[in-house]
Amino acid sequence: MKRPDFAVIAGWMKAGESVLDLGCGEGELLRLLATRGLRGWGIERDPGHVLAAIENSVNVLQSDLEAGLAGFEDNAFDHVVLSRTLQTVRHTQQILAEMLRVGREAVVSFPNFAYWKNRMAVLNGRMPVSEDLPYQWYDTPNVRFFTLLDFESLCDGMGIVIRERQVLDERGALVPEEHNFLGSLAVYRIGRGA
Repeated sequence: MKRPDFAVIAGWMKAGESVLDLGCGEGELLRLLATRGLRGWGIERDPGHVLAAIENSVNVLQSDLEAGLAGFEDNAFDHVVLSRTLQTVRHTQQILAEMLRVGREAVVSFPNFAYWKNRMAVLNGRMPVSEDLPYQWYDTPNVRFFTLLDFESLCDGMGIVIRERQVLDERGALVPEEHNFLGSLAVYRIGRGA
């Protein structure tokens, strides 16, 4: 599997549950989840990705996440996923709130800008480019540059409960310690606070 965060995400879900995948691309995660007995829908902005998702038998709606999720009822899904996309949205708090309105829980994965190799690139006078940050500074879709600690602080400030966190290195292996320094990619299960 070329996306190690997908294995983590799939491991948190059970057959029969429903999933909304925001920024689903060509539907790779939803295809994986379907093989495990989950029902899913995707939302994607790029017309080429929408067409590819349809050709891959994925239920997909073409829409821009920045417009919100107003077309979906409260608690319409068991899970709402935003994988490697949070850093590309302009209204971070709004999308997190909408995910937790529409879903019983949300799953978010994102590149950790505090990863030691990213820090070294900046110390050497360059913006980082890696497997988790594959773009040059001038063509990146990323508009937010944040770390695990930044995300956890945002969740705390919004009253969002972190139910589980897995941090992966650039090879996709679990990072057992020093997560904010050694972790290249973070995956979080989050829910509404009490």
